[in-house]
Amino acid sequence: MARQPFHRVGPALVMGVCNVTPDSFSGDGHGRDHLAAIAHGKKLFESGCSFVDVGGVSTRPGAASVDEGAELERVIEVVQALSAIGRVSIDTTSSEVARRAVEAGATMLNDVSGNLGELAGELGIGYIGMHSRGTPETMQSLTEYDDVVAEVTASILASCRRAADSGATDIYGDPGIGFAKTFSQNRVLLRATSIIAADLAREGFGLLIGVSKKGFLGEGLQGRQYPIGERSEQSLAAAVWAMANGAAILRVHDGIDTVRAAVLVGEIGTV
Repeated sequence: MARQPFHRVGPALVMGVCNVTPDSFSGDGHGRDHLAAIAHGKKLFESGCSFVDVGGVSTRPGAASVDEGAELERVIEVVQALSAIGRVSIDTTSSEVARRAVEAGATMLNDVSGNLGELAGELGIGYIGMHSRGTPETMQSLTEYDDVVAEVTASILASCRRAADSGATDIYGDPGIGFAKTFSQNRVLLRATSIIAADLAREGFGLLIGVSKKGFLGEGLQGRQYPIGERSEQSLAAAVWAMANGAAILRVHDGIDTVRAAVLVGEIGTV
């Protein structure tokens, strides 16, 4: 499958989020407004994002399920339009949606279930395998770990290996910060970015970090509650931390600001 190379502006690729959902936790979902979603995706590419991640189902804690037909109706037109401009990933756990999105031009599968690596290999596309537990309705009751870093790393390595063994390319693991994790576990995983990145790199895989505007950033170390609209500074600080500590991809809602930060980090060198 011929594909465009990733546009790179710094030490990490910047994945801009384009949610075609009415219930995105970040408030930037476009529902069924395909034209608005396409315009948003174009803006992300114009800002310098390496690729755009299109999703039609919210995976935030407590989110309701969406039937496959509705998901397809939301994403396919958007994927087709944006893939003519740059590289597009499809954010789905549905095999049928993934297949249809690849037919429409997507070249990467962003899989929050961590179970579709074999499909990515079959389709000959890139793959991101994330760690989570349960469903959006149940995940926050499934947060018991003996060693959260070791267990999460082992899980995403297994997902990446399945994809590699099946022939997938451009393979990344995502620790799933915010998914079946407590406030402190999210912080521990972010702090361990360099450790997780090194473990993945030893087997030829990259690390994706997605913390943009997530709740643990808004809880505050002094107990202050920051609403989603006041988490931009924390999101950018976390993104800079992650790219300086080995993250290969940053999945973000603030594409323009993160691209500018990535340019600066690339110019001064990572630690």
